[in-house]
Amino acid sequence: MFEPLYTADEMRAAEQGHDVDRMMERAGRAVADAVLRLYPDAGHIGAICGEGANGGDGRIALRLLAEAGRKTSEGLDGGADVVIDALFGTGFEGTPRPEAAALIEQVNALEAPVVAVDVPSGVDASTGEVNGVAVDADVTVTMHARKVGLVVAPGRFHAGEVEVADIGLDYAETRHRLVTTEILQLVPLRREGDTKYTAGSVLVIGGSPGMTGALVLAAEAAFRADAGYVAVAVPKESMPVVETLLVEALKAPRERVDELAERASALAIGPGLGRGDEERALVRRLLAESKLPAAVDADALFELEPADWPAPRVLTPHAGELARLIGKDSSWVDAHRLAAVGRAVDRFHCVVLLKGADTLVGAPGEGVLVCDARTAALATAGTGDVLTGVLASFLSKKMDAREAAAAAAVAHGRAAALAPHQVGLVASDVIESLPFALG
Repeated sequence: MFEPLYTADEMRAAEQGHDVDRMMERAGRAVADAVLRLYPDAGHIGAICGEGANGGDGRIALRLLAEAGRKTSEGLDGGADVVIDALFGTGFEGTPRPEAAALIEQVNALEAPVVAVDVPSGVDASTGEVNGVAVDADVTVTMHARKVGLVVAPGRFHAGEVEVADIGLDYAETRHRLVTTEILQLVPLRREGDTKYTAGSVLVIGGSPGMTGALVLAAEAAFRADAGYVAVAVPKESMPVVETLLVEALKAPRERVDELAERASALAIGPGLGRGDEERALVRRLLAESKLPAAVDADALFELEPADWPAPRVLTPHAGELARLIGKDSSWVDAHRLAAVGRAVDRFHCVVLLKGADTLVGAPGEGVLVCDARTAALATAGTGDVLTGVLASFLSKKMDAREAAAAAAVAHGRAAALAPHQVGLVASDVIESLPFALG
């Protein structure tokens, strides 16, 4: 269900009491083996090696490759078929010094594939942050377990394919963890004896004129994520369109929202809602008064302020929306995703799901859960609304809010991956795949 993600401090703790030379020998051998297996035709392997243990791992790899009959060299003297990056390891933080930065830029300019040792040089292993330049690796051979910086952006975009090498350490609990598909076993799917209400009843609130598609996607996704009943509350002007597009859901004017909420077990607030004074007042009132768990997305996040809410709230912003919630710009959020989630959790005292290739789920007093979709197909309009519907369905089934958010992100990504095509995928394709992702 969860895999450990190590920070630099957690790795140092894991290594204590173990034979350093033996660990380095195993690490160097893992790197050499990866080079031989992945690039069997490479005759010349070069390496950039730092002064610490990471550089030592790289030099051991060069020795073993030489013993295997390959030409090896330390430095960038040209002609290498593969380059090993062993400049900085997990202890690196901050900005590379000018001479190191120039070396990293030289590596990135080469046409030869790059194999990074433990973490690409320039990436903060504990956060994924990159200050300045970082090696663009094709493969990263990381020791013992994945590091936070290999799965959290922007570091993840420098890591390439990640291979985990066993160096003889025991696993321990880590603060941050990677979510696996096993979390979907926590989703209580419909069972014999359920009614449409006990299976999960969702109320979606949004769908202003011109934005009804967002609400329709969220409602259909809730159904496909196994909710038994879905109702939608929209402005009267939107009713004719929604009546045409939605078949299974109950449709009603927004004035009936309180009546509809009486039969719901979770709310989805925001898809296509609009940002007018009336809509913002509705959001504030529902969040302040409703004792139902709520997925809060899109326009419902606009100018949202913290409050003492009476039930679980899950905020689901993208980087731009989160930036507004914490008073930063989106580029800062993109560069400091782990820290940004932490700030939002501290401010709103609830679960926060930051969308992205590395969807992050933060909660008060907890480490961050990382959900790795491993598909670029979700970068298309409407998929966020689909995620809101899935999350609302899981909340309606009485799941813990943090686990519901992580499970929704995994189901969402898995549905996209299971779609019959990745190129040209649209949000409704993800909805169609949801039953297969959950089944």
